[in-house]
Order: sequence, then C-alpha cells, then structure tokens
Amino acid sequence: MEHWRISLANSLKDPEELLGRFEIDPEPLRKVAQRYPMRITPHYLSLILEVGDPIWRQCVPDPLELEDDQSADPLDEERLSPVPGIIHRYPDRVVWLISNTCAVYCRFCMRKRSVGCAGGTPLPSSFDQPLAYIAGNREIRDVILSGGDPLLLPDDVLDDILSRLREIDHVEIIRIGSRVPVTMPERVTPALCRMLQKHHPLYLNTQFNHPREITLESAAACAKLADAGIPLGNQTVLLRGVNDEPAVMKSLMQKLLAIRVRPYYIHQMDLVRGTGHFRTGVQRGIGIMEGLRGHTSGLATPYYVIDLPGGKGKVPILPEYVRREEGRLLVRNYLGEEEEYPDIGEEG
Repeated sequence: MEHWRISLANSLKDPEELLGRFEIDPEPLRKVAQRYPMRITPHYLSLILEVGDPIWRQCVPDPLELEDDQSADPLDEERLSPVPGIIHRYPDRVVWLISNTCAVYCRFCMRKRSVGCAGGTPLPSSFDQPLAYIAGNREIRDVILSGGDPLLLPDDVLDDILSRLREIDHVEIIRIGSRVPVTMPERVTPALCRMLQKHHPLYLNTQFNHPREITLESAAACAKLADAGIPLGNQTVLLRGVNDEPAVMKSLMQKLLAIRVRPYYIHQMDLVRGTGHFRTGVQRGIGIMEGLRGHTSGLATPYYVIDLPGGKGKVPILPEYVRREEGRLLVRNYLGEEEEYPDIGEEG
C-alpha cells in the first residue's frame, strides 16, 4: 500500500483519539463530528502544539460549529450547477467537483454541507455528463478541478479525467485545487508528478493558512510539483485566531515565496453555516492588506477578495490609497504619507 494511503487510514476520525495527547473532554466534540465529520492526518496532527492553537482551530471540531445559523450554501453553488458536479458561475470557466473527501476536514470549509458528509450531495458515479457539458459549451476555456480534494483520487482515475479534458479542443488550461501539500504532503509522489506533467498547461492552487504549516515535508511536496513545471498558487482564508494578525500574514506570504508558491488570494471567510467563529470583520482584512503593501515584496501581496453571496462572484477589496479633493488627486503611500499627484492625461 502506498505511504499516503497508510497515512489516510491512520488518520484520526474520533475526538476521543485526541485523548492521551491533549487534556480535553471529547464528548462535546463528538456531537459536532457526528454532523460535520473529523479527519486529521498524522502529519497535520504533528503540527499541533497545544489545544486551541492555529493548527488545532483549523482541524478539531468546535461546539460553536453547531451554533451558527447562516446559509449552508451562501454562494448558491447548487443553483449554479447545470449538471451534477459542475458549477458554472463565470462565462469562460467552470468548477468541476470530482471528489467529496479530503485528507483533513477543515472546520471552516465552504462546502461543509457536503464534503465528507454521508448526507451530502453525492457526486456522479460517471464522468460522462460533466465532460459532455464542458465539451458542449465552447465558451469554457478554463476548468478548475475541486471537491473535496482531487488529489485523493488514485493516479489512474485523475489521469483519465485530465486526458479526457485534454481531448476537448476549447479547454485551454486546467487548474487543480488541493490542500494535500499542506495536510498530507506524502501524497505528492514522483509518480503523481510524472502523470500531472503530461497534461500541461496545468496549474495548482493550494491553501496554506499559517506559517507553521510550511514544513520540510510540505516544502518538499511543493518543490516536486514546481519541478514538474506546475505553477503553484496559494489561496489563504482569513481566519480569526489563526492568521488575522498582519505580522502572521506577512510571515506566511514571505515563506510561501521561499518554497515557490505565489500568494494569489486572501479570502474573506464565506458566510457558511457552522463557520461564524472564524469570521473577522472586513476592516480587519483591509488592515492586513495595508500591513503587506509596501512592507514586503509585491510578489508577496495577494488579492483580498469577498466572494459575494448568491453566486455574484469575487470582488477585490483594497485599502483607500487615492482620493480627490478640490480637483486635486491625493495619493497615500504605505507609510501613511499623502502626496499630490499631477493627474496629467487626456480624458474622454
């Protein structure tokens, strides 16, 4: 059996298994796990230093998950699904949900309603209908494989999906969203990378949310993917008690660049049921962006975005650096200094 499959089999699935490592009462956590399943890989478990730390908060059930009454599907993904497994929100790209399991079930997951849940929306047993939909819509040039985690599929199954997508002439690029470089880096094997390398142009976005997630193992996984010619991006979620301090976020972004992962997005926490205890105010996110711009490389400065409810799309949120006053254009720099800029140019 492959090493990563052994890791998956040895993952913690019951809060009682945390006893012996941490002094907790598992019973309140078990009630949460009955509704929103728990799975923590041995690698990710090893990153927890103490109860309630930034790694713990991301993977261990919390009774607060049962107290939040927001929408289960605030982004209207189910309404935007023309065929099972496909989410078609933007004209030229689709998200294809090809897995409903993950190596670690993140407590803030945007798809808590279905990922890992026995009662969740089942994925189609055949790839034919999603592929037919993509092939029949020539506007679609970009396919994002998501889930769950696509890299929990066996290599041959993923190879088949990628090969069939590559047969569709109007599909120009394929993206994969996966957190296994963070949560189960041993899944990124030489065989997996050789297979992925056949299907360029291929991009992979992962999700590091805290500097402590960047380990020798996760860095090695990212290096294998980068050496296979796969551009790597990172989509961080802004999480209360995890990364909502400017210094923590700056450290994370800088460390990502050092392992060849380009910061891409910082996501405002979606209004998903069961995740309210992770949510920060938008002003907090704007403050973090001000702590990045000018204080570190532009390469280390991602977009801060809100994914609007109702499937209305992502909107970048920026600090206010420019204002007009009595016909003058005033520009504020990263030090807070405001200077007048001669706005010379042809209007119209």
